[in-house]
Amino acid sequence: MPVDKGDIFTWKRTFTEEDIQLFGELTGDLGQHHTEKDENGRVMVHGLLTASIGTKIGGDLHYIAREMTSRFLRPVFSGDTITCELMVTDVLPKEGFSLVNVTSIYTNQNGKEVLSASSEGIIRDK
Repeated sequence: MPVDKGDIFTWKRTFTEEDIQLFGELTGDLGQHHTEKDENGRVMVHGLLTASIGTKIGGDLHYIAREMTSRFLRPVFSGDTITCELMVTDVLPKEGFSLVNVTSIYTNQNGKEVLSASSEGIIRDK
């Protein structure tokens, strides 16, 4: 899929306790904060699981990341709905592919920013 500078893509998901448990089992990250409920009956979502929302968009674009930077700003918990808004900030055509830079802002259902990210990668020409 060709992209242009300034293009914006969004995706959102609501995290469940099962999502958190499965991710913990897959990665081996079974820290107490990911396995035991807090005083509000919630379990904390892994930061990389939160960041994975952007990988859905990347997959749709056939984007192959070379570098990713994430800044985790506030915790995400089971039951939270997180929206990732990804913006293409630069596209540099090369022979057979384009170098692409993107930035992403992740917000929770209350409009609070929970994660900001940037990435550099490629999208191959068809």
